Amino acid sequence: MPKIVLDKTDRKILAILQADGRLSNQDVADRVSLSPSPCLRRIKRLEDAGVIRQYVALLDPAQIGLGLLAYVNVRLEKHSEASSNAAGARRATSSPHADFALSVEHWPEVVACYAMTGEMDYLLRVHVEDMDHFSRFMMQTLLSHPAVADVKSSFALQRIKDTTALPLV
Repeated sequence: MPKIVLDKTDRKILAILQADGRLSNQDVADRVSLSPSPCLRRIKRLEDAGVIRQYVALLDPAQIGLGLLAYVNVRLEKHSEASSNAAGARRATSSPHADFALSVEHWPEVVACYAMTGEMDYLLRVHVEDMDHFSRFMMQTLLSHPAVADVKSSFALQRIKDTTALPLV
């Protein structure tokens, strides 16, 4: 997909919507000194191009009972194609990485998952109620996945900065 060209007004619209996605088109238009129709056309173009991915309500995890935030590094088993075929344990079109990625989609505790460079394959951001909940997630879900070889967990002690707003260069 070709990269969309963003002018100064587009960037201003994006900054405003990142700060408050519930603003009316009229309010956004007023803040960027446009009339409502051209402002709405710009927003629609940004949505259609995928620049604006979605609109959401951001919840405070602690307020809904998710008081523990963990970052979990995951390393998967390395299976060679020959050993997988010889054992007959893997489908020809499947891989440990594909299987893991599909599984993660169904784990509600995992709110973000990134494929990484370096010694670990994935970084998970995990929100749970408490250490007991984390332990259950680790033992019954993550460590029971057949592709997982190793995990390393870190826990957030204090939130210093937590934003969804991207820098608009």
